[in-house]
Amino acid sequence: MSDRHTPKRLGQGMWTIAWLLMMGMLYLYFDDLIEERYNPNQALVSDTAAEVVLKRNHAGHYVAPGFINGHKVVFLLDTGATTISVPKNVAEKIGLRAGLKQQVGTANGTIDVFHTELDTVSLGGITLQKVRGHINPYMQGDTVLLGMSFMQYLEITQKGDTLTLKR
Repeated sequence: MSDRHTPKRLGQGMWTIAWLLMMGMLYLYFDDLIEERYNPNQALVSDTAAEVVLKRNHAGHYVAPGFINGHKVVFLLDTGATTISVPKNVAEKIGLRAGLKQQVGTANGTIDVFHTELDTVSLGGITLQKVRGHINPYMQGDTVLLGMSFMQYLEITQKGDTLTLKR
């Protein structure tokens, strides 16, 4: 191969690297943007230990970070859920033990879940102990439904695109 083809090949290689870098930067930008739209409460800060204010996401849901037994999770607040519903893969990651099998009614019909007791559940500055939950083998993803077994102890106020929880 002659030396006269080397600059052309070098130029093509530089363009390829530039395109790859640009695509990588676009991926990172849009990945963060999508995550922010799903969970606008990622940097949840509680005004006081007993009050949490959440912003509604683009789909109209309240999603926020929290903790179960000291392990970080993402909650989707669900006042239609009787208990906290933990996807099986999340339950395995954080070491929850499956108890008795029970049937629960969902929007998609009746399913079998496994009772579990959560030592601590925290959302912002609100922490409750010994909270009922269940492990749901049918739930996909890593989002935990934060049901009424947690929220029944709170005052809930919704105004516009914000939800305020007070202990």
